[in-house]
Amino acid sequence: MGDSIKRLAVLGSTGSIGKQTLDVVRSLPDRFKITGLAAGNNIQLLNKQIEEFKPEYIYYCGADKTKYKNQRFINMEEMVSLSDVDIVVVATPGGSGLSPTLAAVKAGKKVALSNKESLVSAGKIIMEEAALNNATIIPVDSEHSAIWQCFEGESKKCARIILTASGGPFRGYLKSRLDEVTPEQALKHPSWKMGRKVTIDSATLLNKGLEVIEAHWLFGMPYENIRVIIHPQSIIHSMIEFPDGSIKAQLGYPDMRLPIQYALTYPERIDNQEIPRLDWNALVKLDFEQPDLDTFPCLRLAIEAGKEGGTAPVALCAADEVAVELFLSHRIKFNSIAKLIEKVLKQHRNIKQPTLEDIYSVGSWARVQALELATGVN
Repeated sequence: MGDSIKRLAVLGSTGSIGKQTLDVVRSLPDRFKITGLAAGNNIQLLNKQIEEFKPEYIYYCGADKTKYKNQRFINMEEMVSLSDVDIVVVATPGGSGLSPTLAAVKAGKKVALSNKESLVSAGKIIMEEAALNNATIIPVDSEHSAIWQCFEGESKKCARIILTASGGPFRGYLKSRLDEVTPEQALKHPSWKMGRKVTIDSATLLNKGLEVIEAHWLFGMPYENIRVIIHPQSIIHSMIEFPDGSIKAQLGYPDMRLPIQYALTYPERIDNQEIPRLDWNALVKLDFEQPDLDTFPCLRLAIEAGKEGGTAPVALCAADEVAVELFLSHRIKFNSIAKLIEKVLKQHRNIKQPTLEDIYSVGSWARVQALELATGVN
């Protein structure tokens, strides 16, 4: 195999980011080969991906693991550590991404990271292991990819990071009106095509709070120097501000394939006609406004948990996983997501310097607590 062809392991291949990663691979067949695919329970789609990309290794959460004769079934931690894997794409949802992300950085891999919860829950551990093993973590999120790109060519640290947010489908709503919104409405994001959980997290602005914590770890930026601003057009993906007041921004059409491709091809930029360009004739204006922390308290809760540190972000993520699932199954109201997370955080006893075992333990505790407290939040 030529040196120009990179071998990929895609974790979460049947999810939104996983499918768009395979779109990029499909459009650039001379650049990438799929070595491993890992998925959850969508076996039907995984089978189609296996037939098309013919990976040597697979993992999924289903029962029958013996029917594949041409693939070897291995767990995700083994898959990301293989010598014939050059790039690991971590696009699994929730807490399932932590262990394989840690295994990938310990193996010194280039990691295209989409899973937020890994860095939010164990940022210190992951970044230390990455430095120790010369692993490279390239963010796939459009906002962090934008910041990564803005830092290119700069010799000095910036003064401030400015994370943009679309505001989600309920921007401008009164808090009382949010009690009536349905999961179906919340899943209609105005700018991005994403998985169900991250789409709900975007609607509550919890997702933006997680991105603040991620930015803290990825770029070594103090929380007080990270700002969130609402930008409904989703054209400016994020910005960095320098000590002299100059601001550098990355703009692009809101399509996740663009940051995915950049993570895979970095430091190269490759023409891909499948990805749309901005139409400057159609771009009328760019709006900006402050986030409404009273109407969307999840953003405040996430930033507070990040500043508290320790296992507070772990409890935040685990409680949110449960709350989002309860909302999607029509068991709690939209506003109750924040209420449930806050209740769990109030009961949480923080461990300031957690081990990996502490992180898993607190995550389990928070999920149980969220389920027990759910009946009293509506």
